[in-house]
Amino acid sequence: MSRIAILKTYKIYIGGKFPRTESGRFYQPKFDNKALANMCLSSRKDFRNAVVAARKAQGGWAHKSAYNRSQILYRIAEVLEGRKAQFVAELALQGSTEALAKEEVNLSIDRLIYYAGWCDKYIQMYSTVNPVSGSYFNFSVPEPTGIVAAFAPEKSGLLGLVTQICSIIAGGNTCVILASESKPLCAITFAEVLATSDVPGGVINILTGNRAELLTHFGSHMDVNAVLYCGADKNDIKTLQELAVESMKRTRIREDGDYFDAKHENPYYIFDFQETKTTWHPIEQIAGAGSGY
Repeated sequence: MSRIAILKTYKIYIGGKFPRTESGRFYQPKFDNKALANMCLSSRKDFRNAVVAARKAQGGWAHKSAYNRSQILYRIAEVLEGRKAQFVAELALQGSTEALAKEEVNLSIDRLIYYAGWCDKYIQMYSTVNPVSGSYFNFSVPEPTGIVAAFAPEKSGLLGLVTQICSIIAGGNTCVILASESKPLCAITFAEVLATSDVPGGVINILTGNRAELLTHFGSHMDVNAVLYCGADKNDIKTLQELAVESMKRTRIREDGDYFDAKHENPYYIFDFQETKTTWHPIEQIAGAGSGY
């Protein structure tokens, strides 16, 4: 008798742990009509739990030094480098050629390094000393938005996911991201990388499941500060934008296309999820002095 292979069950990643979905549901992504794994079909409750974990972690992550955040992103790249073969195999299972899979994993590592390098530089690029008329300084400085709920690109199993996560957390935000529904394997394996790196629990939370089922919950949750949507479905975009208005969220739309393109290495991706804070600081007046310094 031929042996029946046991499919791996991929759990979700919330608060640095790997719970099963509270719904008890799962689905089986397929390639060439062959089931690849058992994936959790995340529910609204899973999403809410992930937001709670992200909120709990957000203050600590935002207040880490930019240099420390850079070190942590670099460490993720180091751990991913040591597990390249596993990711190449999973991408191949989902339809990539071996050559393309190797390129995608290598670019994912390089993209982590790229955004690690920006962690302690983007503030200098986007902050300003504003010209004012009066005895005070006026500074504008970018600060993290908070929690970003993101839909990963559907067509990219690893590189698109990594690009979105990097650009969110490099600027001090935390995230809840829904992996590609058709290519979800690498997302949870990437969560295993995160769990063995220096990323504090709750900074990155990864769900798997159905985009249509979770779309309105991502857009309407009152403790989510911004939504990132990767795709071109006009109905989805309209729904998210309408819900975002009701709950005062920032909405960003990115493509579900070629994440091999270097245009996705872009510091403006970090700035997408920054709020500009302006501070007025009085200049001490010295009696008899001709200037305010």
